Amino acid sequence: MNEIVPVVEMTGIAIGFPGVKALDGVDFRLFQGEVHALMGENGAGKSTLIKALTGVYTIDSGTITVLGERKSFTTPAESQAAGISTVYQEVNLCPNLTVEENIMLGREPRRGGKTGRGSIDWKAVRSRTREVLAGLHLDHVEPNSLLASHSIAVQQLIAIARSVEINAKVLILDEPTSSLDAEEVAQLFRVIRELRDKGVAILFVSHFLEQVYEISDRMTVLRNGKLVGEYMTRELSRMSLISKMIGKDMEALAELDNGPAKERTAADASAMPFIEAVGLGRKGSVSGIDLAINPGEVVGLAGLLGAGRTEIARLFFGADKADEGHLKVKGIQEKIRSPRTAIDKRIAFCSEDRKQEGLIGDLSVRDNLILAMQASKGWMRRVPRRVQDELVTEYIEALDIRPANPDALIKNLSGGNQQKVLLARWLVTEPGLLILDEPTRGIDIGAKTQIQKLVNQLAAKGMSILFISSELEEVLRVSDRIAIIKDREKLAEIHNNGVSVEDVMSVIAGGTQ
Repeated sequence: MNEIVPVVEMTGIAIGFPGVKALDGVDFRLFQGEVHALMGENGAGKSTLIKALTGVYTIDSGTITVLGERKSFTTPAESQAAGISTVYQEVNLCPNLTVEENIMLGREPRRGGKTGRGSIDWKAVRSRTREVLAGLHLDHVEPNSLLASHSIAVQQLIAIARSVEINAKVLILDEPTSSLDAEEVAQLFRVIRELRDKGVAILFVSHFLEQVYEISDRMTVLRNGKLVGEYMTRELSRMSLISKMIGKDMEALAELDNGPAKERTAADASAMPFIEAVGLGRKGSVSGIDLAINPGEVVGLAGLLGAGRTEIARLFFGADKADEGHLKVKGIQEKIRSPRTAIDKRIAFCSEDRKQEGLIGDLSVRDNLILAMQASKGWMRRVPRRVQDELVTEYIEALDIRPANPDALIKNLSGGNQQKVLLARWLVTEPGLLILDEPTRGIDIGAKTQIQKLVNQLAAKGMSILFISSELEEVLRVSDRIAIIKDREKLAEIHNNGVSVEDVMSVIAGGTQ
């Protein structure tokens, strides 16, 4: 790696928002032919630093140089023109366009220098798209297929394909693996290494520590908007990294390293389940699911991406309508035909896609938090402001939501704090069943541990919980019982008595034989 002239150098970067110092004199260097991880808790300033580099935010003070030339980016277009390409955590493409249109948009080959849609050389567009897709091991994706027809995982890879296509000098990947399974992560990492070896400077942001250590050469750690330090990855232990990220000593980190222990006894297996699925299914979604969840029990859904975990959750909540089997709530067969019906039956659902299906960005923390309670009462019976204030204050404190300002716009909070608001929204309805679909995806280790502890506390109070996570370690950490899902069917169900990740994976692998 060339450590003489950085591809990107940011010096003394400061950005402030009303009442918040998002970045305070931060230095950052990115060199050619390296993968550089940007680390820190949610709210540490990672996204703000990226947005400063990409022209989304204008810096208040400091300097930015690209290949030794001082830059002042005021728009993303200016940053892109300097050779900086970004793939953000939330896929930001056009779902109503085709794969090839998304990848080549604005750079379509044209015939004879003519302008207009009719002059686009679609044969060349398709050929180039197939070439880019093949490089990402997406040969099976048809260039003329609608982006919306593909899974979130494939859409994430297509977003990366668009960045690869422009031959960027700098590639910024913000949580690129959050929706990918193990095989897709391996494919992506092969591509990242190939780009690195060709001299591309890659800025990598992820909350998956093992992935960071696997792929990165160097890392920069931020905390509370300030620079903690820059380190060679191989020289910084995981415990030391976490300590620097959260500012606590090693003894205080022991629990974080091992995960929160269950501080509750197992649920009474002889009790009547709060909810029970009997042969539940939907054509083209999942088939013949039998699954019961008792009061005070956490049931985890384990399986590879696309196995059908989210589809099961949506059937439980009435977001999709079952066309076979049925659900029982407290022993009584019920027709859950809509989310409103589910809410009336004390069923709550935190979706994996908090941006599209959970939060309303232009509303305040207060408005987002009371949304489900207001919906359950009906819009003609407004929740009194006094009740709102009491609930919001209680849950901001209980879940340590930061900043502790109920009037702050939810879109200005970090991902971890947004997730806490979404959880609080459902907790105020006092549900009997809480469905958590990827509740810790894309949030920092501190917030992740808080949410895992909260799951245990809620179960100890008698709540039934259906827990879904792509991280098998996390499923094992919080679940009493695990249903293993594969190919849209329940493959097995096991009690979590000393079960290991290898045990679960062997069950999944065994199902293929």
